[in-house]
Amino acid sequence: MAKKQKKLVRPHSKQADAATALDYRPPRPRQYRPHIGVIGCGGIVETHLEAYRKARYRVVAFADPILDRARQRRDQFYRRADVYDSAEELLARPDIEVVDIATHPEARVTLIERAIRAGKHVLSQKPFVTDPAVGKRLVAMAKRKRVKLAVNQNGRWAPHVSYARQTIANGLLGEVSSVDLSVHWDHNWCAGTPFDRVRHLALFDFGIHWFDMVHCYMGNQKARTVFAATCRTRNQRARPPLLAQAVIQFARGQATLVFRGDTQQGPRDRTVIVGSLGTLISSGPDLNSQTVTLYADGATVTPRLRTHWFPDGFDGTMSELLCAIEEDREPSNSARDNLHSLALCFAAMRSADTGQVESV
Repeated sequence: MAKKQKKLVRPHSKQADAATALDYRPPRPRQYRPHIGVIGCGGIVETHLEAYRKARYRVVAFADPILDRARQRRDQFYRRADVYDSAEELLARPDIEVVDIATHPEARVTLIERAIRAGKHVLSQKPFVTDPAVGKRLVAMAKRKRVKLAVNQNGRWAPHVSYARQTIANGLLGEVSSVDLSVHWDHNWCAGTPFDRVRHLALFDFGIHWFDMVHCYMGNQKARTVFAATCRTRNQRARPPLLAQAVIQFARGQATLVFRGDTQQGPRDRTVIVGSLGTLISSGPDLNSQTVTLYADGATVTPRLRTHWFPDGFDGTMSELLCAIEEDREPSNSARDNLHSLALCFAAMRSADTGQVESV
């Protein structure tokens, strides 16, 4: 009979001690509380603002071509903020130091360029860019202007993802050899919205979070190749394929990503990370409800995670940017770092189009 793993209430090993002490919560700047401007006031911004208000960050202005949307966000969250129907008016304000640009990718590049020229630090919505060459140009531009450019990869601060990142960073899993991520959910909500026109919706707009997770979990290992495929289901309402999968080959490991976006009953999100010293498994019915179990050093640790991806992940992206500004360093969610995640995603999209294994 296999030896039964011991579920710890009080840790009895160094590994377990370290695992229970990990701080997975979003960072917080010590004193820096700048004026923040928000450009683009669509649906996802509601979650941004919920996180910022909870963190007591100061949003002082909203800009959106549809002025009523800007007014709606102001009235919901920051009643004293100003509203504009053009980004230029917001960017012209000298008191605003940080801007959250939350538009669709097509409009965002020009807005990021204008914000950088205006000397503002930028948090860009994801996916950061649709062309890696454009992304590199924006990174270089921000460096020349000495401003921080970060990407809203809010999944990094989902509690189960953040905890997993911390176990790896603290050496509790050893060298990671495999990452297997699977998401079964219903993405048909996008039917009839602008997202319905995103050809690689599952791999790109949605999947970039999971490619980013693979990049974080595999650390300094360089990806070599990607093989991916997509498919529509008979019953899906959305136009783009909602079934997608990818296999990423590393020098000393592999990662698999499975997206099943037409799961209309029984949703499930599961992560398995295997390293030389331990295994981490996270599973739950959705992105916000996850149970994490760490198997390491002959013990089993199940931490109680008290935050949620929505809205705490959005707190994490902005807070990390503010910490980086305060400490004069590159944010961990910098645009430069995000280009590695995008390289995996772009290779997967090429592979899905060609049916061939693609180099990263």
